[in-house]
Amino acid sequence: MKIAIFGTRGIPNHHGGFEQFAEMFAPYLVRAGHEVYVYCSHSHPYQEKTFEGAHLIHCHDPENKWGTVGQFVYDLNCMRDARKRGFDIFLQLGYTSSSVWYRLLPKKPVIITNMDGLEWKRAKYNALVRRFLAQAEKWAVKSSDYLIADNPAIQNYLSERYNKPSHYIAYGSQAFENPNTEDLKPYGLTPSTYDLIVARMEPENNIETILDGVVAAKTKHPCVVVGKNEATAFGRYLTQKFKDVADIQFVGGVYNQGVLDNLRHHARVYFHGHSVGGTNPSLLEAMGSGVLIAAHNNDFNRYILGDDALYFETSADVAALLDQPRAPEQDQLFVDRNHQKIKTLYHWNRINQQYLDFFQKAHDEQV
Repeated sequence: MKIAIFGTRGIPNHHGGFEQFAEMFAPYLVRAGHEVYVYCSHSHPYQEKTFEGAHLIHCHDPENKWGTVGQFVYDLNCMRDARKRGFDIFLQLGYTSSSVWYRLLPKKPVIITNMDGLEWKRAKYNALVRRFLAQAEKWAVKSSDYLIADNPAIQNYLSERYNKPSHYIAYGSQAFENPNTEDLKPYGLTPSTYDLIVARMEPENNIETILDGVVAAKTKHPCVVVGKNEATAFGRYLTQKFKDVADIQFVGGVYNQGVLDNLRHHARVYFHGHSVGGTNPSLLEAMGSGVLIAAHNNDFNRYILGDDALYFETSADVAALLDQPRAPEQDQLFVDRNHQKIKTLYHWNRINQQYLDFFQKAHDEQV
């Protein structure tokens, strides 16, 4: 099959979850004998024409100059190019800025869209933007031949809201097997003495709720917050609010995967506050790193973690979680079960094969 991957800033990954998926999936497709094209921003740091056998198409992307409006132009440029290529499969990763051009989608290929999370619920957007995102979601559902949901909660939502079926394929990850303590030293940390948050500084990630709980807890341990706290108004607000709390350390963004894995692995508790967005890649990375997870109590997280985690909803829950004595054997059981899930249910090879099998089925149905 001739397959296009659309909706990322490009590979190799220098940005986020969909880019990481494309980096893992495109070479897998090539090794399986398919002709693969990945759309990339013209400003992507990697400027070669191929990546592990996948063809890279660099399209003009004015986002750096124009801001958010530039994303729409980039998507338009990619879509116009795609109409000339004769693809069999056109995989859209997300829909937020591409949906306005849905009438320009190429006619020949099967259009498969990964619907990502419920973008219109994100608190960082104002009411006007949320209304647009809700409309964009409708356009994406309408214009796609098939939908993919990365979490059963998203699958249920699409069925209930649009009466349209979707195919569940989770996000992928890999198990972290070789921890070391050297990566902790630049942060002045020692194993099993600190708690950890890794998240974008956005309200729906419940960072403030977690940190309020840290402040209220009688048991005191350092809580390290990884994320670009200076990049958003909310991040600056959090930094200011908790600047005088000695136990809370904002360390900024960390982009080295090995360092992140070690920071997670050696933490006492990893707090995952994400409440919007389906299956979050950082949750799977935490499961693979071998750390005890305390997650916000919502359907997205519960579908992935099941009973193998601690849960919270309020700052009082967080404080109680930190103060209550726990059985080390039970904590370790949670850790071991989640680590095993990454090796089996969420391993990249399994996820990639599920996508490929679905592509083949969708293609055969359309022929």
